[in-house]
Parts: sequence; structure tokens; C-alpha cells
Amino acid sequence: MIEDRIVYLKGDFVPWEKATVHIMSHSFGRGSAIFEVISLHAAASGPAIFRLEAHVDRLFKSAKFLDMELPLSKEALCEAVAETVKRNGLQKGVIKLISFYPEFAFEILPPQKKLSISIFAIDPEQDLGAFGIPFETGTTAYVSSWRKLDPRTVPVEAKAAANYLNGMVARAEAKKNGFGHAVMLDTRGFIAEGGTESVFLVKDNCLMTPATGTVLKSITRMSILEAARQTGVECIEEQLKPELLLEADEMFVSSTPFKVLPVKQINDHKLDNAPGPLTRKIAELMDAIAGGNDDRFKGWLYMVE
Repeated sequence: MIEDRIVYLKGDFVPWEKATVHIMSHSFGRGSAIFEVISLHAAASGPAIFRLEAHVDRLFKSAKFLDMELPLSKEALCEAVAETVKRNGLQKGVIKLISFYPEFAFEILPPQKKLSISIFAIDPEQDLGAFGIPFETGTTAYVSSWRKLDPRTVPVEAKAAANYLNGMVARAEAKKNGFGHAVMLDTRGFIAEGGTESVFLVKDNCLMTPATGTVLKSITRMSILEAARQTGVECIEEQLKPELLLEADEMFVSSTPFKVLPVKQINDHKLDNAPGPLTRKIAELMDAIAGGNDDRFKGWLYMVE
């Protein structure tokens, strides 16, 4: 049960119900928390955290974008994450790091630069019941009328809580129209990303995804591109016109909880062969990597034990 989980909070390990912050805290009222979501896998040699160092590096980049200070070094933060997993006895699941200002604040600026850190580790299947969408089931996607935040308005590469209101309204619109996921365009009209997902298209056996600049530098997106190129798949990162959504042979979205999720329909356009052969190949590749069964990428796994 989720109530039995142990949480790392500001240097201590506390029961789940003690992991609280005041409603008048700056990060609650202003959305100034930064965070990372990381996957934990039951690899062949024990529980393994997928690309932990890359996630921690990005947390520090988010802090730099927003002129924040983290209280731990990168090494100490990695150790705290591993210890949180151990204390919860997990073999697989999801880890969430949340760095926040706990202090009471009325002002728009935070009361200080230094953040507090919390680390949560859960097994969604045990703790949340039904979770995720089976690969073979896939999902449907809707091109949202909401546009992705412009990088001239806020640093879109910062994984900050306030930025995700953008994805929330897009996903809500998609759900209202009967679709599982949203696809947002950027303010220039090119394909950007989903509410919390990267978007991939396959055309003529070539894997295509929007270039960074207007989208988050997703760890999963980066990993898929690196792994696909290692296996000889042609990959293109560039500005993609929305017409490609209706011309693609295959389409999938990716995020931390599910590395590859096939899209079977985009608006009224159905992809009858979904999941297609390249989507399936990449999904199998990512499963092998996360399970510690591909020696080329074992450096991506941070072993807990």
C-alpha cells in the first residue's frame, strides 16, 4: 500500500503521511517546484534505475535555468535515490524527485535560492492499482488547439511544475474529445510534443521526431534516438509539419513510465497496422536495455544493490 512507503525528505526518511508541505508554501502557490520522474526496472542482476545520472544532471540544469540552488551534490542525490528504493524494498516502479520551496510566501519571488528535496519511490501496480496502457492496446491522439509554451516566455527546458499546466489543458481537451493523448504544435505551427510525452513518427522506415528548442530535452527521447541509431535506424530531428501526422506509416509517444506506446489513431486518421514493425523493434530494444540484457547500454543502468 502506498501509505506504507518511506519518503526521503530534507535529509531524513519519513513515513508517507509525514511527507507534507504547507499550502502557503511558495512552490505550492507559485508552481516553483522542479522535478524528475525516473523508472526503476527489475533487471537481470537486480533493481536498476534507468539513466539516473542523466536525470540528476537535468534537475541541476532546471535549477540553473531558474536561479535555484540544490542542497545536495549530484553524487549524494544519486545515493539518496538508491537508498529510498532500498528502504521501500522495490524491484521495479517509478521514482519522483521533487525539489521545492517549503517556506510560507506571498511574494512572487521565492524567499531564498536553496531548495528542499523529497524523493518518492513506488510500484504503481501495487500502490495505484491499474496503471499504464498495454503496448498492444496502444493509444489514440488528438491535435490540441493549445500550443506548446514558447521558449521566449519561460524556459521550456526546465522541468518545473508551473510549465505542466500547458500539458494538462491539452490532455484534458483530448480526453474531452474522446482521445487518450494530446499532440501540441509549437507557436510557429510545427509538431512539438504531448502533454508529458515525446512524439515519434515513422515514414519510409525512417524515425522522425521534433527537434529540441521548443520541447523538453526528454531523457527517454534521447535514449530512443541513441539506441535506434546504434542499431542502424535512420533518425531525423527537425521541425516537422503537422501534415506528417496524417502521412506517417507509424506513430508512437514516449515517456518515463512507458518507453514506447503505439498510436493507433490521430484525430480521424487511423493507423491500421499499429503497432508497426519499427515501433515494435524499438519497444523490444528499450525493454532489453531496461532489463540489463543489452551490453551496449549497461552504462545506462544505475544498480541499486
